Order: sequence, then C-alpha cells, then structure tokens
Amino acid sequence: MPKFAANVTMLFAELPFLDRFAAARRAGFDAVELQFPYAFEPSEIASRLADEGLELVLHNLPAGDWRAGERGLAVLADREGEFQDGVRRAIDYAGVLGCRQLNCLTGIAPEGVDAARLRALVVENLTYAAAEAGRADMRLLIEPLNTRDAPGFYLNRSAQALELIAEVGADNLFLQYDVFHMQVMEGDLARTIAAKLDRIGHIQVADNPGRGEPGTGEINYPFLFAHLDAIGYAGWIGAEYLPRGRTEDGLGWLADARAG
Repeated sequence: MPKFAANVTMLFAELPFLDRFAAARRAGFDAVELQFPYAFEPSEIASRLADEGLELVLHNLPAGDWRAGERGLAVLADREGEFQDGVRRAIDYAGVLGCRQLNCLTGIAPEGVDAARLRALVVENLTYAAAEAGRADMRLLIEPLNTRDAPGFYLNRSAQALELIAEVGADNLFLQYDVFHMQVMEGDLARTIAAKLDRIGHIQVADNPGRGEPGTGEINYPFLFAHLDAIGYAGWIGAEYLPRGRTEDGLGWLADARAG
C-alpha cells in the first residue's frame, strides 16, 4: 500500500500552521511534508513532530522572494551566493527536523538569456547543492512545474530533469515527480513513472483541473496508486493539493487508497 504524507503547507489551512501537525495525525497520516519551514524556529516544528510521532519527509530550499513571484534561485545569475546560503540553511533546518530530502525549485528563467548559459548555471548550482546535501547524508530533489501555473518556470518536464540529473552526476540527486504538474505538461503518467522509477525520489499528488483532492478531476488515482504498488515504488507520496473545503471532509480518497 502506498505511504502518504500530508503537505501541511496546503492541507489543514483552516488551522494555524503549527496546529496542522496534530490535525494530520488525527486524519491518519504518519508523515508530513511542507514547502518552507523558515518562518519558524526549527525547534518549534521539531517539537510538533515529536509530539505527534510524525516523520518530516520533505521540505524545500529557500526560493527567493515568493511574494514578488520568485520561484527559486538556481537559474538566476548573480544570486549564487544567496543560493548557497539557502542550501546551508535548508540543511541546518533538515538536520534539526530529521528530514532526509530537500527539494530545489530551479526558478523562473530570465528573459533574453542564452539557453546554454542558463543550463550551465543550473548545473553548477545543483552540483553544489547535491554535494552539500550528500555531506549531510541527504537527498536533493528537483521538481518540474507546469508553465500554466508557473509561467516561465525553467524546469518543466521530467525528461529535462533527468538530463540535468545525468549531467550533474550526483548519486543523491533525484526527480520529484508531481503528478498534477506532469499531467498538465506531458500526461502518460503510469508509463513515465515506471520508466523513470530508479531516479524518482518522491511523488506528489493532486487532481487536474483545479489541483484538488485525488478523485475530483480527470486522473484515475485508484489505478495510479495500484500501479505504484505494482512497480515497486517504496517512497512517500505527498498529498499536496488545494482542498475544496475543510481538509477533513475531503479525505475519502485516502480511506479508499488504504482499503485497496
């Protein structure tokens, strides 16, 4: 049976952030993920994880000025120092929180910059981040996003991500496969996941259109969850969606997945 982690940045948003860990446990999750922990002291989050007996399976590197529209720093020239500071900060947080996977959002590609220069910059930054994560015995993930919801996002297809992973050549660099984003960009979900399974470190789910709960859109999640079991995916599946109402009222998909 797949293992599910609640994304407490997006789920249980009706509650204050630090109260969402208890809500995730009450809903039956054994693990959580989150986008950015940096608004809180790591000890505050660690305490909530310990209180609820939850594992934190993923959080992101700092991604620049989110409110200003930045979605990562790896593709931005003259921000290498800030990127490296963010890598070290993320590793420090993850060490306190017991998190073994960090996701790097590559960012919005600046207009008018040569594609080869952008690729070289991303490879350079990922090489640094993967080496630092490796020294801390952590994985680094990279996640393609769809360009409808994140216009101009540099990394937007799974094949592109695997090319970067191969070029960097780090054993601890993996693909974070978000089913929602990849349904928008390329479809063919089951075959793609099976073909790329050895380099997929984490999977996230939401339905399309609307990024709602599994079962609210076009993706056949009962089939997909059974497929993940059949092909031997052993990692976590992050529930990273936008609940259509109270989170607890939309968890029928989780009960169905666990029932098989």
